[in-house]
Amino acid sequence: MAQFLGQGGMGSVYLAHSPGGRPVAVKVIRPELAKEPRFRRRFAREVSAARAVNGAYTAPVVNADTDCELPWLATVFVPGPSLWQTVRANGPLSHAQTRRLGAGLAEALLDIHAAGIVHRDLKPHNVLMDAAGPRVIDFGIAHVTDLPPLTDPGALLGTPHFMSPEQITGSAPTTASDVFSFGLVLSFAAGERSPFGDGSNAQLLYRIVHTPPDVRSLPDGLRVLVTACLAKRPGQRPTPAELLDALGRRPTGTDRADTDRPDPARPDTGRAGTDRHAPTLWLPQPQHSTVALARNAHALLADGLTDALLLEAAGHDR
Repeated sequence: MAQFLGQGGMGSVYLAHSPGGRPVAVKVIRPELAKEPRFRRRFAREVSAARAVNGAYTAPVVNADTDCELPWLATVFVPGPSLWQTVRANGPLSHAQTRRLGAGLAEALLDIHAAGIVHRDLKPHNVLMDAAGPRVIDFGIAHVTDLPPLTDPGALLGTPHFMSPEQITGSAPTTASDVFSFGLVLSFAAGERSPFGDGSNAQLLYRIVHTPPDVRSLPDGLRVLVTACLAKRPGQRPTPAELLDALGRRPTGTDRADTDRPDPARPDTGRAGTDRHAPTLWLPQPQHSTVALARNAHALLADGLTDALLLEAAGHDR
């Protein structure tokens, strides 16, 4: 039997199994959305984007059908909770845990961007805390750089708490937009609060565009890095490769006991052990107030998903 995992704006997600017994997460689109040609095209693009990503820190696609009556997408099932659930249940991550989380997310962004994709909705809800490291999921509003947009001009896509200034002002998304969201995700993981404060969505959107972030509550080893990620100008933000290089190092003064604590996200970047702080050359310049998916997807399941499995996951009988 398929197990219901959750529901969102696009449809429901179920835990099911391939004929060979492999656990998969199956997203089944809502019937009313499946009737809309424009939405079907958007969902087909999500599937295409997700298939294109090769990465240890994303959730690989195993099969999909975008043309059937109820379109669906199956990915490798990641048993861990989301970063949002982890922090809400257990409080902020330690300094060492946050750095390891960041290293995994930076590598995920490298793989996503290498596929010509801007995620555009990197947030704690879309980061699953697998024992082997974080997994970035959900390419529902991803932008494929060599294809025209499907959204209407001026449409606001993303989650306000984790959006970049250029997303808010309607500029074309770039990989730097994901870096801004990365900084907000790291800030949430380390301190459970937004550097742009509390309030309504409108207030948050205004502050993200016009006011500097408040990162005083972050540990010293993360403050400079997060501040750089949150630069208003996209060109002043570090690249995912620079982030990975910095976060793969153990900062001076890291508590040994803290490093050895049980960790919900332990990506191995192969760079740990160098006693250096994150470079400070990323410090943003003064800002103006105006703002102009294991590797190779572990291969597709040879046996695929049967019609019976799809119907079961969707809650229907033959």
